[in-house]
Amino acid sequence: METTSPALSVAIGVLAVLFGMTGFGVYQSFGPPSKGLDDPFDDHDD
Repeated sequence: METTSPALSVAIGVLAVLFGMTGFGVYQSFGPPSKGLDDPFDDHDD
């Protein structure tokens, strides 16, 4: 069985964390938790 290089393992780990953080951000922005977010531009009347 061939062994994988450590650089490939680190790169896959970094990509997994990056995709996880991106998915969590999209979930927070557009998912059910977004109901609790406030829009500061709507709070100020000109």
